[in-house]
Amino acid sequence: MKELLFALAGNQNSGKTTLFNRLTGSNQHVGNFPGVTVEKKEGAVKKHPEATVVDLPGIYSLSPYTSEEIVTRDFVLNEHPAGIINIVDATNIERNLYLSLQLIELGIPMVIALNMMDEVRASGNSINIPRLSQELGVPVVPISAGKNEGIDELIETALRTARENRRPLKYDFCDGEVHKAIHAIAHIVTDQAAEAELPLRFAATKLVEGDEPTLAKLRLDEDQVHIIDHIVEDMEHELGTDREAALADMRYSFIEKACALCVTRHQETREQVRSEKIDRVLTSKVWGIPIFIGIMFFIFWVTFTLLGEPLQNLMDEGIGLLQNAVGSLMERAQISDWLQRLVIDGIFAGVGSVLSFLPIIVLLFFFLSLLEDSGYMARVAFVMDKLLRKIGLSGRSFVPMLIGFGCSVPAIMSARTLSSERDRKVTILLTPFMSCSAKLPIYGMIIMAFFPTHRALVMISVYIIGILVAILSGLILSRTVFRGNPVPFVMELPAYRIPAPKSVLLLMWEKAKDFIRRAFTIIFVASIVIWFLQSFDLRLNMVADSADSILAMIGSFIAPIFAPLGFGDWRASTALITGVTAKETVVSTLTVLTGAATDAQLSQALAAIFTPLSAFSFLVFTVLYMPCVAAFAASRRELGSWKGAILTALYQTGAAYVTALIVYQIGSLILR
Repeated sequence: MKELLFALAGNQNSGKTTLFNRLTGSNQHVGNFPGVTVEKKEGAVKKHPEATVVDLPGIYSLSPYTSEEIVTRDFVLNEHPAGIINIVDATNIERNLYLSLQLIELGIPMVIALNMMDEVRASGNSINIPRLSQELGVPVVPISAGKNEGIDELIETALRTARENRRPLKYDFCDGEVHKAIHAIAHIVTDQAAEAELPLRFAATKLVEGDEPTLAKLRLDEDQVHIIDHIVEDMEHELGTDREAALADMRYSFIEKACALCVTRHQETREQVRSEKIDRVLTSKVWGIPIFIGIMFFIFWVTFTLLGEPLQNLMDEGIGLLQNAVGSLMERAQISDWLQRLVIDGIFAGVGSVLSFLPIIVLLFFFLSLLEDSGYMARVAFVMDKLLRKIGLSGRSFVPMLIGFGCSVPAIMSARTLSSERDRKVTILLTPFMSCSAKLPIYGMIIMAFFPTHRALVMISVYIIGILVAILSGLILSRTVFRGNPVPFVMELPAYRIPAPKSVLLLMWEKAKDFIRRAFTIIFVASIVIWFLQSFDLRLNMVADSADSILAMIGSFIAPIFAPLGFGDWRASTALITGVTAKETVVSTLTVLTGAATDAQLSQALAAIFTPLSAFSFLVFTVLYMPCVAAFAASRRELGSWKGAILTALYQTGAAYVTALIVYQIGSLILR
């Protein structure tokens, strides 16, 4: 059968990700759109391998103001999808249909998936689906993505609409002066729109809006541009408003009329009522931030103590059994001694030590996924807006920082969506201070070795230190290098909902898969290199004591720099250097250098390198110093220069050194 490409478009928090997972199941993969850093997800429709769905970023309009809007617009205009699946939140239908009208103007076969209809029905409200479909001129299918209702009907309707090339029956949603302006401009640019392969209605509307990319693509002559400007000026004069407001008023006027005919609303949905009551507490000026800290403390306690520790012990035992089995097989096969040491002391020790933290990674992302899908994380951004404004940023910058708790690379990339160049640069600099998941094995290693009875407390203190350093840095930078005011912050607060189990499980699987991939690529190679450098001297003779190795020479040269921080041992400094490749290699490096075979042996070996105070100082430094090479490369790409990236890395490392120095020196005075 003919291959079909569908674009899945909709507002943020409309249930788009849940619907995408329902449509594709596990038949999906993640990458980036060509030339930009916005994430691209695509997958084959279940039971229909000929149909592919691309999950476009959540947007509110097709105006080219953010990377997400540009990516969505370019995709539907340049990739020529066979159809558009537009997901609409039925509980907030008026706002969601604003994007729908713009998508209809593209003239592409389209189906509206009216999501969360279960909530509409439960509240006693109703929507006349046939009448709404008639008013919009496109098929409308009621669904509940969270409960997997209506998905099969949606798939069949989308496939039929695309195969039969059923384009929208309506394009004209305007009247009065806006109607005259759009149609007058459409007559002027008919030939140019056809030549540029732009839908005529879309092109005319965008010219009324003053859209520069559309103007450039049409290649109009000076006379045509002058006539269009005159038409728009007349429209603005008659309406007493500007061009963009006129279009917005036109669209919302149509939406209000359509909803008055199709939507019967007796009351707010139960979810909306419940959300308003919960928000009185969770978004409170007094309790908002303390509650967030309390929730994170609970998550860390469960992750690292209640469930994480026994699961990690089981994982460690399993890796130990496999290591012993492989060692026995190699001995029986009389494999050379150096190769046995490489496999057991190098690869198994390095990779195995990191893999043992897999249960902790999966658990943490399970809880973070619950917070995200429930709608709570949007509240955290709202609550943090006031605090961030005091350091010269808006609440929008909290989103990249929040992503930074997962991985610094996508967090740095997501800063591209910030409309202010100043906010973008400051956010890129501060985001790596957030503790990414790659640092979790380091925290776990140090905490279990030195702070077994205060795991959650130490863990949350490390996170708080990173946040406090980011706040202090923001205050300093906003008053020196990056002067200026933050941009206004607007964010929709979705209703609280129970997270979809499948979405949560898919996220956990993706994170586990990514962690395992890193363990068997970067950390695998790093473990081999570290074993080689700590096993041989400059003459390539195998050494009996790693203190005589090449690595010891390098580490000993650098170690004095870290002596004031409490960890002047060459093994600690070497681990920090290798940590630049990937933060997890700090654990594998120390494991290889100490020759530890189990977590218990590693804890004993670390006691010879650190004291509890110097171990905490080491933790503080690892939280704050420059991120991994991948994050550094992302910074260079986003900042546009090597100079900016290098200065950012130097600042981060300098802040790490000063903070760890203060922690150790003050701690030494207190404990004296």
